[in-house]
Amino acid sequence: MSQRIFRGTQVRLREGRVVGRREFLRNVSLAGLAAGAASWTDCVSAHAAEMRKQGRACILLWMAGAPSQFETFDPKPGHENGGETKAIDTNVAGLRISEYLPETARVADKLAVVRSMSTKEGNHQRASYMLHTSYVPTATVRHPAIGSVAAHEIADAACELPAFVRIGQVQNGSNGGLLGTAFDAFDVGGGAGRAGGGSVMPVNTTPTTSVDRYRRRLGLLDRLEQSVENPAIAVASAEHRKLYEQSSRMILSSQMKAFDLELEPQKVRDAYGAGTFASGCLLARRLVETGVAFVEVGLGNWDTHDDNFNRSRGLCQQLDRPYAVLLRDLDERGMLDRTLVVWMGEFGRTPRINGRGGRDHYPRAFNAVLAGGGVKGGQIIGATTAGGEDVVENPISEKDLFQSIYRTLKIDPDKEFMSPIGRPIKIVEGGKPVPHLIG
Repeated sequence: MSQRIFRGTQVRLREGRVVGRREFLRNVSLAGLAAGAASWTDCVSAHAAEMRKQGRACILLWMAGAPSQFETFDPKPGHENGGETKAIDTNVAGLRISEYLPETARVADKLAVVRSMSTKEGNHQRASYMLHTSYVPTATVRHPAIGSVAAHEIADAACELPAFVRIGQVQNGSNGGLLGTAFDAFDVGGGAGRAGGGSVMPVNTTPTTSVDRYRRRLGLLDRLEQSVENPAIAVASAEHRKLYEQSSRMILSSQMKAFDLELEPQKVRDAYGAGTFASGCLLARRLVETGVAFVEVGLGNWDTHDDNFNRSRGLCQQLDRPYAVLLRDLDERGMLDRTLVVWMGEFGRTPRINGRGGRDHYPRAFNAVLAGGGVKGGQIIGATTAGGEDVVENPISEKDLFQSIYRTLKIDPDKEFMSPIGRPIKIVEGGKPVPHLIG
């Protein structure tokens, strides 16, 4: 959805940086053109009420680089593999997590902590693709990301924003794939995965180009593209026009104000805390509340080959408060039962600490955490050995996890999509849902 739509536009971001039209349009951050009669508050209030009745949505908190299970949700205090990380009690008896996540410990009753994830892929690029699609990458098929599938299957037709929004950079996370570019992620900003304060969201909602002038430009573009007679480019032209139509619907919608975090009460912004990941979590709630089906928020880099404990501590500090507040916020708004929140990365880290004080890649045993969407909270699923080397109870593959996620979202994982070469491909091929996750 990154298309050149008009010329001569600049947008000022919250941190004061001015970007030109190329960067502006690459991210389609066109809040400056938003227009409409209904207020954003009225729109989201109506949708939130409807969502409480029937809508489904998902927020994926993607921990790029692979977080250490020992420093997050499966600490091993007292064992040499656990290192210096201590465990703390949560508000659920018997469920202990890393000392680096004190706020998360207070919402553990909402969490289903999966400690027995196990795959065979330890390469970042391939594993990231796999944990976004349930498939390993191939040279012949581009599988759709989970967000693209959600956009295809459960998108709210009344929502004028993209059904799949990705906040921050996520490499090899896949996009629409065989579903087409219409189901690619709408990428917002590039800093939600980095440390630091501020926000990556545009906040200028004052029109910089009149709606009438913008519509005239679209009309000219439409006439030009309708004049295409060459069959060789007719398909590409039609796809191009479709993207413009989607973008224009969004640009001219009052719902674009969902991207303006300045409209959120200061008390709420303060609750989420400072930093780009915190802004991303707040934005995710606003987008889901507006009707977006799937939002992915990235936080990285968890690739702690060196200085694991200090780096994990710092990353957990960025994660902890926004994660906990997001779950509480959704719950208080009556949205958590219909919004599945998934926390995960591409694999885990080695039980043994290397000579640089770090942990290396380890797909054999790692964690994922689910909350909301009807998932029963306050539980631990699976277990590893005392030193975390192996799964000893209820091993769960990426296929099992995706079976569970899709069924929670009321998406049939056995549904088939047709590849460009006429080959039917299931949303998930194999695996079985985890009974404890979906009840």
